[in-house]
Amino acid sequence: MIRHPMTRGLATALPLILTATGGLAQEADPAPSQNDQGASTGEASAPSGDDGADTAAEQPTDAGDDDAAAEETQASAEPIPLVPETPTWDSFHGQLNAQKYSPLDQITADNVDRIEKVWEVHTGDVSDGSGDLPATVWSATPVFANDTLYIGTPFYRILALDPATGEEKWSFDTQSRLQALTQPALKNRGVAYWEADDPVEGESCQKIVYIGTMDARLFAVDADSGEPCADFGDAGVLDVNQWNDTNDRWPLSLLQPPTVVGDHLVLGWAGKDWAFEQAPPGTVFSLDARTGELEWTFETLPEEMREDSGTANVWTHMSADEELGLVYLPVSSPSPNYWGGNRTGEAPLATSTTAVDIETGEEVWHRQWVHHDIWDYDTNSAPTLMDITVDGEEIPALIQGTKQGYLFVVNRETGEDVWPIEEREVPRGDGTVEGEVYPETQPVPTRPEPLLDQAEKPDVWWLADLVGFGECSRLWDNLWYEGMYTPPTTKGEGTLAYPDSAGGVQWGGVAFNAESQVAVVNTSHITQFIQLYEREAYEEADSGSGNKTGFSPQEGAPYGMQLGTALNWLGMPCWEPPFGELVAIDMTTGEIDWRKPVGASQKYGFFMPESWGSPTIGGPAVTAGGVIFIGASMDAKLRAYSLETGEELWEDQAMAPAVANPAVYEYEGRQYVAFVAGGNTILKDQVGDQVAVYALPE
Repeated sequence: MIRHPMTRGLATALPLILTATGGLAQEADPAPSQNDQGASTGEASAPSGDDGADTAAEQPTDAGDDDAAAEETQASAEPIPLVPETPTWDSFHGQLNAQKYSPLDQITADNVDRIEKVWEVHTGDVSDGSGDLPATVWSATPVFANDTLYIGTPFYRILALDPATGEEKWSFDTQSRLQALTQPALKNRGVAYWEADDPVEGESCQKIVYIGTMDARLFAVDADSGEPCADFGDAGVLDVNQWNDTNDRWPLSLLQPPTVVGDHLVLGWAGKDWAFEQAPPGTVFSLDARTGELEWTFETLPEEMREDSGTANVWTHMSADEELGLVYLPVSSPSPNYWGGNRTGEAPLATSTTAVDIETGEEVWHRQWVHHDIWDYDTNSAPTLMDITVDGEEIPALIQGTKQGYLFVVNRETGEDVWPIEEREVPRGDGTVEGEVYPETQPVPTRPEPLLDQAEKPDVWWLADLVGFGECSRLWDNLWYEGMYTPPTTKGEGTLAYPDSAGGVQWGGVAFNAESQVAVVNTSHITQFIQLYEREAYEEADSGSGNKTGFSPQEGAPYGMQLGTALNWLGMPCWEPPFGELVAIDMTTGEIDWRKPVGASQKYGFFMPESWGSPTIGGPAVTAGGVIFIGASMDAKLRAYSLETGEELWEDQAMAPAVANPAVYEYEGRQYVAFVAGGNTILKDQVGDQVAVYALPE
């Protein structure tokens, strides 16, 4: 299922309405997560053909699959430089390698404080949920291609805008139902773009823009005119739900645009998290970019597990290395999320990064990041591909950020460690949960160091404890925690969850400056608690709640669950700040260069000290000018930081949190930075419909 990596954890933790700004309930609506399962070792597998599944959600989410391999190509291929020769931002993460990097240097760390808003557009496609429509969640990265800025909206429309002025060239309306079928909100992460290598003169749809809908339809329109592509699917629309043939409990929602690799559209899907024991099992589809014809299907869960479990889907974007012929799948966790007694067998592709041959759909290698995932630790972002120099050796690498706050670095050709990844013992169950099995070890990277310290309980924040008259300390005393991977329990007030399932690293993923070989990632620090209830006790506890106080049924499983954020009566986080940071890593050594609080927590007009930071949704973009651009924070500000030092260099106020990655592009000799400020109700009750574009004065 697909869910915003920060969705479910943030639903509880984002009410970071600190101190005297107003309180939030201590329990929160469970946000969708991803499912994943498995008990394989963390070592790279030879091409094998096994598969796994996962799910993600804000409340519901998605899953994925994987198969066998093309060893020869990988063994013989030379490392291919991934630095773009020309400025491009034609996909969700800027480029297929997911570096979110621009070689443009017109805007630099020395002059970025002079940039100004040169145009803005308000789409009108916005809802705060107070009327007939659900609230909107808008996380669409602008796509610059064909001398046009393409935007997808949460009302499932495409806008084609002049990149210099914002003037509308054309728009296309899918006429989709504006119903939250699988998510708690109307949600869209934008569009995808494809163009033919050998365009046929005079024919339409030699350049195509695609948008998916929550009811599982994929639309293709001509990039020049906005007219439907008659040869794609049924007169320009493809019903992806035709392949939803196992545990069909919801449509395979297409909230994330497809990943375009050559003439292939690689498509995952989203659904619901925490809702069911049995759900649609993870599948990834490859389609012909011109016709929508199905080329191959990849299944992430073993055949024997698909009917009894589900998800382990790919609900976020993917990355690809076209020279190697590989697409990299970030696979989520299986269902149900917090009990795995129905899936005790091995599911090695669940909660993994899996490399698949783009032509055949066969697995080449996989690395599982969580064995038998019962924490909803979906792999929630596209791995970032990079060429790095380590101890004098040029390595074709891949870095995978995770919800656990880990950064796993492996060779993208083989899946082998760049720096050692160790299997370490983890806590086992306390005997209260029947039918469960517990992995003895979990993979832990030795370098880079974890972005969050998960060894012990986070320290109680003295200020929140003081205001709460010791409330936080009492909660800490009643929550079980023996380090990360402490399993869910029925005892006491449950298990302390740190990091939470919203994720230390969110779906925005890791950015990479190819020239300096520095990686940049934003991370959230959020503490939650999870409690399992036997079915009868759950029905009693959840009676009349309408799932508005953090309860979620895991229907069919013997246990329902409750998720809460560790807040005092006033809504203050019980754990110490900072609540979010921006981190830079030297990828030649794996050492952290610097880390700084990012953003500010805010509500009701009150801004907390920036030294406290903010939870974030979305990610950064980096440039050859030595600048990091990011929105993502609760205070709805857009910011620029120095890549070298982490110093904040510029900021501007947007109408809502910019929970989409920014885009950096050049048009007619001028460099622009585009932000979508759409908000996410998980972060805060503030939504928007603003596209804001900045440049240096002419």
